[in-house]
Amino acid sequence: MRFARILALAAFAAGSVLVAPAASAAALPACQHFYQGTIPDRPVTGGHGPGTLVGAVNVGNRLPAPGSVAGGLGADGKVTFTFARVAGAKAYRAFRNGQALQWISDWGQPTLTVTDASPCQDANYQLYAMTAEDNSPGSLGQISTAYRLDGASRLAPYRIPAGTTLNYRVTSYNDVAQTALGYSAGSGFCAVDARIIPWGTRFSVPGYGECYAADIGSWIKDDIVDVWLPGSQADAWGIQRLTLTVR
Repeated sequence: MRFARILALAAFAAGSVLVAPAASAAALPACQHFYQGTIPDRPVTGGHGPGTLVGAVNVGNRLPAPGSVAGGLGADGKVTFTFARVAGAKAYRAFRNGQALQWISDWGQPTLTVTDASPCQDANYQLYAMTAEDNSPGSLGQISTAYRLDGASRLAPYRIPAGTTLNYRVTSYNDVAQTALGYSAGSGFCAVDARIIPWGTRFSVPGYGECYAADIGSWIKDDIVDVWLPGSQADAWGIQRLTLTVR
């Protein structure tokens, strides 16, 4: 599925890590889903929601996301980018398509750098800051916007435009643990194929309410989203074909 894109060119300061690209971003291999096992076919069965719609998740009390992201595809075939430090942060994590890419401790270094030695086409790069290096749910900051390589092989902000509608199969889970992003799972959190829907994307789900993309799953691939519901409500949801609306 292809979406209209809003791309803003990142500004580059002197000493940028970007060098002349060895090949265009379009020449990179396609991004593969992280789970390579067999995914069973799950036909739409129908079901029903919790009755009371779930409200929007609030992450506003967390550390802000790192900004000033600048970099791109270099002559060495790697994607390298820098970002600004966040006041109060002790460490940072970088992700590519919802998969952990790099951990960076903040010891006061002037430049914070992330390197992806095996980039793929249209990958979503994202970051968050942490108040501690223990990766506890409460220490994790807000996830950044996604960054993708643009036509000039530079990283630029990317998001699915508000109002975009997606016709998806919607399943449900009830795991009580940390999401793949690291937040505690609960109402309003959803698992997505992060190659397509970047973490932090907000969208409404008919019969459920508001979703905040913060998780992934082995069977959550392509046009499937997994909403969180407690206990037996997850079973009662079934598998529904619904039109989601991006906020």
